[in-house]
Amino acid sequence: MESRRRSPPIKAEAANKVIIGVIKKAVEDNLRRWHEVLGEALWACKQYQNKATGCTPFQLVYGQEAILPLEITVPSLRVLNQNSLSPEQYFTAMLQRLDDVHEDRMMALENIRANKVKVARAYNKKIHRRTFREGDLVWKAVLPEGFKDNTFGKWSPTWEGPYQVSKVLPNGAYRLMNIDGT
Repeated sequence: MESRRRSPPIKAEAANKVIIGVIKKAVEDNLRRWHEVLGEALWACKQYQNKATGCTPFQLVYGQEAILPLEITVPSLRVLNQNSLSPEQYFTAMLQRLDDVHEDRMMALENIRANKVKVARAYNKKIHRRTFREGDLVWKAVLPEGFKDNTFGKWSPTWEGPYQVSKVLPNGAYRLMNIDGT
């Protein structure tokens, strides 16, 4: 029985591409001490706030920002506040923060949706919607678009017609007929 490999999701491929790019740049810029900067490069990937989601990958997974190693050496206000809590208070605060992770993820999803709307709006600026009336002459695209007639090779026609619009249907659909009425 033949085993099939499933391709990873597109977002995982994009994230992997970013990580590979960061690692390549870190290694190329520091050929002799690549082993020292590799951890910093990976940390940068983990800490980068994604424009699409508005959150870092670490925050989406664990519900809070990662603590930088420098914040342990030179305690920041955030670290000092956590150190002053009792174990029970700290545990309660972390559980509360985990409950809020769902809200962060939903906010990230809304950011992605808003970005998609912006991209669609920018793309659709160049689209000119055309409407046809009954009796108009039109060309019809040959589907699938990748189809090529062996007799013409790469010069295969991508359109056929002319056709006449016989009926206008809802949602921008049309019923076509040949010029001879079929």
